Amino acid sequence: MSAPAPSPLAIVDAEPLSRQEEVLTDAALAFVAELHRRFTPRRDELLARRAGRRAEIARTSTLDFLPETAHIRQDDSWRVAPAPAALDDRRVEITGPTDRKMTINALNSGARVWLADFEDASAPTWENVILGQLNLTDAYERRIDFTDPRTGKSYALRPADELATVVMRPRGWHLEERHLVCDGRPVPGALVDFGLYFFHNARRLLDLGKGPYFYLPKTESHLEARLWNDVFVFAQDYVGIPQGTVRATVLIETITAAYEMEEILYELRDHASGLNAGRWDYLFSIVKNFRDGGAKFVLPDRNAVTMTAPFMRAYTELLVRTCHKRGAHAIGGMAAFIPSRKDPEVNKVAFEKVKADKDREAGDGFDGSWVAHPDLVPIAMASFDAVLGDRPNQKDRLREDVDVKAADLIAIDSLEAKPTYDGLVNAVQVGIRYIEAWLRGLGAVAIFNLMEDAATAEISRSQIWQWINAGVVFENGEKATPELARKVAADELAAIRAELGEEAFASGMWQQAHDLLLKVSLDEDYADFLTLPAYEQLVG
Repeated sequence: MSAPAPSPLAIVDAEPLSRQEEVLTDAALAFVAELHRRFTPRRDELLARRAGRRAEIARTSTLDFLPETAHIRQDDSWRVAPAPAALDDRRVEITGPTDRKMTINALNSGARVWLADFEDASAPTWENVILGQLNLTDAYERRIDFTDPRTGKSYALRPADELATVVMRPRGWHLEERHLVCDGRPVPGALVDFGLYFFHNARRLLDLGKGPYFYLPKTESHLEARLWNDVFVFAQDYVGIPQGTVRATVLIETITAAYEMEEILYELRDHASGLNAGRWDYLFSIVKNFRDGGAKFVLPDRNAVTMTAPFMRAYTELLVRTCHKRGAHAIGGMAAFIPSRKDPEVNKVAFEKVKADKDREAGDGFDGSWVAHPDLVPIAMASFDAVLGDRPNQKDRLREDVDVKAADLIAIDSLEAKPTYDGLVNAVQVGIRYIEAWLRGLGAVAIFNLMEDAATAEISRSQIWQWINAGVVFENGEKATPELARKVAADELAAIRAELGEEAFASGMWQQAHDLLLKVSLDEDYADFLTLPAYEQLVG
């Protein structure tokens, strides 16, 4: 008797969406199921490996470059594949979720690249996951438009040669997609996002003179990059396009990945496009990994940790040197400021800070950088134009003057700044306000004139956790304790209630957000990712 056929991928607990059948075709679901069966077991092993490495860091309170891969770092002969024409000039990249309005605005923004985000800037509701895919395909087919129901303003795409190149960011390896189940278990969100996008758009993008380009988030080791490379090899064969068509830019946003930059590029060398310096997640990763390492690993307020901090400078300069040594693009960090329509003085000060930040990155050798709002595109563009001129990048600038030692990357105690009481208040305020929006399905949220995403909430709750567990005493004499965090959170909840009014407050998710922030900030067992318990409460 022959074995039964494998069970098909099932859609569970999901409200039907308009036009979802265009995304969830039988052929596309069969591809995602094949990805799941081939690669999820290795993904599971790599997640377990993360836990083992974290335990080793807890034991030693240190990290070093890997001795077993020294031969890769010492071999000067290898390079990543040359950049395709559509990704050769990346001097300004805009980031944001894939809702319909953002899709049009980002493509029209004047940036060279749009990071179309299914990860930190997108709460993974079923609607966001599926309609985000539809919006990208509609944009490639030029059948996308949008009229804002509130203002009546209409949005449409500019001519094709004026549009940003899309680099899509799937979810990290740690996240599941509960609405798609294969062989009795949820499919990893990374494989859902990648699989649906690649299956529907790889050939379409080639016909447009571009290709399937990806940002890879939350990578913690070169072995995780190797898994992605194997996914790409299989996927290209599956749909019958040439090997090397895919290009991937890896976010170096974990402290462990910072010690494996060359190895990550090596594993992806036929598909690598560059590395990116992701600031907030990087700080979150430092706290997560060294949270029991004592006073020398205690970070000050997040806004006091600028990119000129010695350990952050070591990280970014090593990234530029590594990328250019191997022929890859080095992409700088985020300018998260959101211009105010009401306060030109706030804008003036913020624009000056953005310009200084982008001038520094361009001067350091970066080939491009991120902004969160279209109004920042011209500022960042001017900084890079001044250095690049007509050149598409500055990969020929090898930064051989850079010499970063292993200890430099974790020299947190080189900072003079200390945690402050106002920093605690800000962490609670931003944490509650962001989580409340996320639970309502919004992943990119303007809070206090900054565009915040899930990385923001992660650093907020991590700092609260770290300060309490390290027994930090603030400048006003108050000690960081669970009781103090609860008091600050209660005060913030009351302030939000007064700000919004009773009816608007009651219609939101404020109490749930308050409770969840305190849970992940005060629990003795530190949750690896805030989004894991948050996903259990996400409706849709």
